[in-house]
Amino acid sequence: MKRCVCLVRCSTEKEKGLQDYQYQIDTLTEICKQRDWEIVKVFGNYVSGAAPLEKRQEILDLIAFVKENKIDYCCATSIDRVSRDLLTGVQIIRTLADNGVNLYLANYNLETLQDGKISAITEMLLSVVLSVASYEREQIRTRLSMGYRAYIQRRKENPELRLGRQGYQKSEDSYREEYAKELSLLRKGISMRNVRAITGTSLGTLQKLKRFL
Repeated sequence: MKRCVCLVRCSTEKEKGLQDYQYQIDTLTEICKQRDWEIVKVFGNYVSGAAPLEKRQEILDLIAFVKENKIDYCCATSIDRVSRDLLTGVQIIRTLADNGVNLYLANYNLETLQDGKISAITEMLLSVVLSVASYEREQIRTRLSMGYRAYIQRRKENPELRLGRQGYQKSEDSYREEYAKELSLLRKGISMRNVRAITGTSLGTLQKLKRFL
């Protein structure tokens, strides 16, 4: 019998998130039962899929566990439960592979390893899927930025319009989710000026982001 761990993730603890969290567990439990796989442990968290690896405690715990235990499979309902960030997703997949763990994605009925190695087709497919997820996040950020600039223009025309919400301050988690790409580049030692050229993010924002490294 193959031994496996399950990975579940939701972005929110609200009612819908709780239902989706349980749905993932139920789905993976049924799949493992059909395949005669033994579920050794379930790792889960309520966290953004765009969060950097160091903020994904369930991933860190999972990796530590498979290093100490003989595990054949890590099961997830889809790749975005693993990560929505290309670099982080690939890093997780390769780390699992290095420890002999085959990542199984239920929505694609896909196993990442073939003869103990990541297959080229699997790596290409997952890279495309993760790239699309990253692109979608970037589009959301762009739309928010455009909306903000439009509001600033309206405020110039009508100074009575209030700017932002009184007393509101963006949280660290919000910065990490919105600027995951910038943080990833800064961690690699790329200068703020070059990160600005790549992403278009202001130097002021990048200086704030450096506090979270």
